[in-house]
Amino acid sequence: MNKFFLFLFSVLVLTSLTANAAIYKGQREFVKRCIKCHKAGQSFVATKKKREWKKLMAKKGKKLAEIHINSNDRKAKKSKRYFESRKYIRKTKHLKQFLMEYAQDSGNVPACN
Repeated sequence: MNKFFLFLFSVLVLTSLTANAAIYKGQREFVKRCIKCHKAGQSFVATKKKREWKKLMAKKGKKLAEIHINSNDRKAKKSKRYFESRKYIRKTKHLKQFLMEYAQDSGNVPACN
């Protein structure tokens, strides 16, 4: 009986660890998709506090996508296809984790790569 509970516990722990968002995946997505327009790079992330990023990334990043889709800025218009894609929706948990980790009030500074 104890072996069963130990096995079940280890499966639950491993499953929960792999289900969480990864900061490095969010950073990779940010560099791949956002640096083109937000040339300030990762210092751009530090322009908003955790609370602000949390609001923008709520409901799978719906507000952030709306800002880019509805913007009159030429650069934002180019990103419209990405923000309407399923790929963006799948990557939002990682992107949110990255944005929250390096927000203005987090005290963390991302690596240069």
